Amino acid sequence: MSSFKRVVVTGMAGITALGNDWSSILAAFSAGQSGIRYMHEWDRYSELNTRLGGPVDHFQVPSHWTRKQLRSMGRVSRLSVAAAEQALAHAGLLDDASIRDGRMGVACGSSTGSTDEVKAFGNMLINGTADGLNANSYVRMMPHTTAANISIFFGLKGRLIPTSSACTSGSQGIGYAYEAIKFGRLPLMLAGGAEELCPTEAMVFDALYATSLKNDNPSHSPSPYDSQRDGLVIGEGAGMLVLEELEHAQARGATIYAEIVGFGCNADGQHTTRPEQITMRGAMELALADAALAPSAIGYVNGHGTATEQGDIAETLATHTLFGAQMPISSQKSYLGHTLGACGALESWFSIEMLNSDQYVPTLNLHNIDPRCGELDYLRGELRTLSNEYVMNNNFAFGGVNTSLIFRRWA
Repeated sequence: MSSFKRVVVTGMAGITALGNDWSSILAAFSAGQSGIRYMHEWDRYSELNTRLGGPVDHFQVPSHWTRKQLRSMGRVSRLSVAAAEQALAHAGLLDDASIRDGRMGVACGSSTGSTDEVKAFGNMLINGTADGLNANSYVRMMPHTTAANISIFFGLKGRLIPTSSACTSGSQGIGYAYEAIKFGRLPLMLAGGAEELCPTEAMVFDALYATSLKNDNPSHSPSPYDSQRDGLVIGEGAGMLVLEELEHAQARGATIYAEIVGFGCNADGQHTTRPEQITMRGAMELALADAALAPSAIGYVNGHGTATEQGDIAETLATHTLFGAQMPISSQKSYLGHTLGACGALESWFSIEMLNSDQYVPTLNLHNIDPRCGELDYLRGELRTLSNEYVMNNNFAFGGVNTSLIFRRWA
């Protein structure tokens, strides 16, 4: 008999350009509403071609947070801590002293820390002045600023696992948290990822000719899997899940939203920015093996779907070769843009909500499927009603990082 612990999700929350709760976000998805807008703030960057972004314009720091708490938090940490606070409240653990005795850890990441601090340090190197720098500048900038600030804010003394791996930061956070509980290291983990919107991130992809230039029609982009797509759009946000060992959750009478049954993670080992179909498929196969499931058990794949040519094609060909043409697939990046470190966590949250409601969100702006993409059942138009026991969420990142998570419906 296996001694592995079963891992369930008992809390979920996120902050997005379309709202901070599932009912608001689903209403926007259902209405085909886009969170993308023209970024007038970027007009000063003459060499930046894209002007499209998916900002969280409505975010406000909670009024009960203290000035002392805020000192160490840049925007990306504020987003992640706010999402973590909501997830803990959703799980009924926010005021539970047991999370502060070493039983709860954190696995979280972002592509980068807060870039205002990067700018201040850059100013020091370029101009020889320390204007704008203080004792907390590095803490706000450091790659593990999200995980560290969550741990400190809530007094969590368990494992701290930073997962700053670009677009797989959130999914690796969930995967490594799942493994920490599965192998009995501790019973509770906060897991996810976050990203703050910065023009430097848009420039990263602009330099690769990978950003959308539909500046006059923000809501028409991005267009994952579409033959007329012209690149990705950067977004921002945060997503956090509370993961819990099953018996621990049952003992306290927690509401269980899903079970995590599989996680796969590997590396392309070939190129920093060119995705590899074979290893993408390999990550999915690792997740299936971890869950002891056949491909036919999966009822829906939440695709990475960035609306980049190479990424869309490689991902969908890998998915097709493993699952066949009948597999339903869609991408919520079509509504929110690519939220980088947050996307793996947000899309995991969305996957669980879709799994539990039997309502699956289509890809926005998908009118003509690129014939070079793998043959799959691309969700388009209105929400699709499906009844599934298992769904998969896939994410892929610069550096050749591939992740796949499998969620099981909790009866």
